[in-house]
Amino acid sequence: MENITPSGGFKLFNQLQLQEFPDKFIIRSTDSPEQAFSIGRSDGVIEQQTGDSYSQSPTKVSTIYGVVGTIRLLAGTYVLIITSRKEVGSYLGFPIFRVMSMRFLSCNDALQLSTAQEKKDEAYFITLLKAVESTPGLYYSYETDLTLNLQRTCNLAEGRASKPLWKQADPRFVWNRNLLDELIECKLDAFIIPLVQGSFQTAQFTIKSSIANITLVSRRCTRRLGTRMWRRGANLEGDTANFIETEQLFEFEGFRSSFLQIRGSIPLLWEQIVDLSYKPRLRIINHEETVCRCSKPKAVERHFHDLTQRYGETVAVDLTDKHGDEGQLSMAYASEMEKLPHVRYVSFDFHHYCGNSNFDNLQLLYDQISVDVEKQGYFLVDSEGKILMEQKGAIRVNCIDCLDRTNVTQSYLAQKSLNSQLQRLGALSSTECISKFDEIYEKFKTVWIEQGDEISLEYSGTHALKRDLVRFGKQTFSGLIKDGMSALSRYYLNNFHDGIRQDAMDLISGHYTVNRNNPSPFQLNGFESLSYLPVASALLVGGLTLTSFTLNQAGRNAQHFASSVLWAGLTAGVMALVKANGRQFCSRPRLCGLL
Repeated sequence: MENITPSGGFKLFNQLQLQEFPDKFIIRSTDSPEQAFSIGRSDGVIEQQTGDSYSQSPTKVSTIYGVVGTIRLLAGTYVLIITSRKEVGSYLGFPIFRVMSMRFLSCNDALQLSTAQEKKDEAYFITLLKAVESTPGLYYSYETDLTLNLQRTCNLAEGRASKPLWKQADPRFVWNRNLLDELIECKLDAFIIPLVQGSFQTAQFTIKSSIANITLVSRRCTRRLGTRMWRRGANLEGDTANFIETEQLFEFEGFRSSFLQIRGSIPLLWEQIVDLSYKPRLRIINHEETVCRCSKPKAVERHFHDLTQRYGETVAVDLTDKHGDEGQLSMAYASEMEKLPHVRYVSFDFHHYCGNSNFDNLQLLYDQISVDVEKQGYFLVDSEGKILMEQKGAIRVNCIDCLDRTNVTQSYLAQKSLNSQLQRLGALSSTECISKFDEIYEKFKTVWIEQGDEISLEYSGTHALKRDLVRFGKQTFSGLIKDGMSALSRYYLNNFHDGIRQDAMDLISGHYTVNRNNPSPFQLNGFESLSYLPVASALLVGGLTLTSFTLNQAGRNAQHFASSVLWAGLTAGVMALVKANGRQFCSRPRLCGLL
């Protein structure tokens, strides 16, 4: 099933009709009604439909904007569809949409034949699907592949544009790749939408009487997809948590330039398990565990080998602190990097040099890597498609979360690159920079701030911190208040919510596969089987209340004083129990291990 445009490019059906019948769903192209497929409501079987051959009238008809894919659980198949979208700009001339809402269609009737445990498990899986429906930061196009940056797009074979979008896409950045198998098997190419999770921001401004566009695209890798505390570091294959490719695309007078940066967690095996403390301890997994028994390279070596193959010369910029747990992790990272002579490692203690004072102190970092940045360059192509310059490498930036400090640093490097591009294209003189033009500079900062917020929301659950450093170059009082509120929100979400979010990501990305023959992943034993957080909270609040009440009465007789001592002791005991078993009181993922 193909949908080739007159220009030879592949285009997806961009508006669909969902027809609901008692025994099946039919999804039909609005523009080409003869193009349709059905999904059995009882068994989830997908079949192509020819014409409008179904004799019955549908019980309900609604408009949808894409089919994200299918997933099989214990009771059968669920189909994920896009129910609303928003056009957010264009990439290389093609419209880009953001997913605003999604919904799962249930296509099964096996639940009635399931055991009691299977019914409980399916109920939890459905809870995870509900979490998937509200996944933030999903973008797509019906006409172009959003997973590839401009340089890769220009360097690929000419005939690629006529291939289905899912075949063109880089699988690292296809958020729904695991959900597409059945649609691919049924050859429903014109219905298959590759979604990218990350950020898409765009702004237009005038410079020297010409219109210019800046677009910021961040593509989140799915290989180690997860939440802030449950996906840290690297796995044995060298895939790192929160790995993101960020492309700053600039368009001016027919020229297009692209500047790539990458970020990712420190590529060692390490963890930071939530335990109710504000800042859980970091733990580096033993050296022996970082090497496969078959003597393959360590995770850090695999990681940088992959980056070199994909991006060219890589410079690793480490922004972590040089004391405490962060310092130990940074030292271990630096030690491993000494063994990789082809990768330059630069350590820059962001908090020490910048702190809450001045964004401009990042110039100290830039002074160390400016030769590398200029040598790597950027990608530049003219209006006729002639390649004038290629980017020969990438700066890889990390902090602990690869969010806040990383956002600030990447925006600084992107500003330096944009100045260079504008000077080369003649839009700025050799002594001018965008910070001298209020409109341009404000729009540049805005796209980077909004990008940082969106990426942070996907990984940590809150907006980014240190937004003031990007916007004003220093920390403001109102910014401190907002950062404090976001930090508290992160604490709550990481401790009491992210276990479920992590399970939802592992399920949808295929890192966990549902199998009826496997034991239930939710059957817990002993202390863990209790819903003990509400119980512990009630005991603490009740104990503190009764202690306070009996203390107020203690002056009247000795019995009240003894009661207050008893309740105070019980409350202290509960608090000690909670502190000692902090990890058990937190929301924990159940489907997959940390690696």
